[in-house]
Amino acid sequence: MQHESPIKLYGNDHSPWVQAVMLGLHEKKLAYERSTVPSFEAFKKWGPMMPAAKFGDEPWFIESSSMLARLGFATVSGEEMAAIRRAWTGVMHRADLVPRFWKEFSLASDPNNSIRRRLASNFLRAFTVLYFFLLIRFGVLVRGYQDPPGHGDAFVYWDKRLGSQEGAYLAGAEPGSLDFLLFGIVQCHCSIPVPTVFSLQADPRLVEIRAWIARMQGRFCSYPYLYSGRYFQPHSLGPQPATGADQVAFWLGAFFSIVLLPVTLTTAAIFIYRNRHLRGI
Repeated sequence: MQHESPIKLYGNDHSPWVQAVMLGLHEKKLAYERSTVPSFEAFKKWGPMMPAAKFGDEPWFIESSSMLARLGFATVSGEEMAAIRRAWTGVMHRADLVPRFWKEFSLASDPNNSIRRRLASNFLRAFTVLYFFLLIRFGVLVRGYQDPPGHGDAFVYWDKRLGSQEGAYLAGAEPGSLDFLLFGIVQCHCSIPVPTVFSLQADPRLVEIRAWIARMQGRFCSYPYLYSGRYFQPHSLGPQPATGADQVAFWLGAFFSIVLLPVTLTTAAIFIYRNRHLRGI
């Protein structure tokens, strides 16, 4: 499917759902513009929730599976999406070490080529990072969170599915929506390593998953946002870190978000409440 008008995407490459869409765009060899700060139109509707996409003159919309379908990939069933979300186990551990959480996000720069716009976006995206930090902590402290018996458990379903079908990928001979969504979750787990990463590396039940990760990494060796290459073969260096100036802009934004904490907390709380039904998009 070709798109004559530019595709715009909002989201950070730490998000599994943003990763899924970017993988789909890379597979289709489609050019797109990504920003780590939402447009005013998208922010009014969903706040910092990501991803949000805009195809040409069409309205902004959310939900990664819908974006992949819009790109021409197969539709994902509700049952399959539930199994994908279960593979996100361990995400609550991303904020266990607060300094590391913020450091890793400081290295994931906005990709805009304009220095002025990139610095402004890196400053503003600190609020979106604070939003997701608060969302994770809220989930841990208020709703409660307990680790499953094994972090690899949620991948056993996919391992068996890979072992019982023809084709190198979940979609068959070529990767499709399920591959991008599951591989996006792997990228999320690896961007700030959580216990699930070590289960994926060592769990004896996940032989097919590790082989699939290797195939995906081989196919996407030119993809610039591959965090999993640090932990799985074939190894790669991972995304290029932000420049010093970009990091300074991000930390200044984080500082002002904390200085204006009553405002940022109130704004974050409003969007957390409004988006409470969006468990993972």
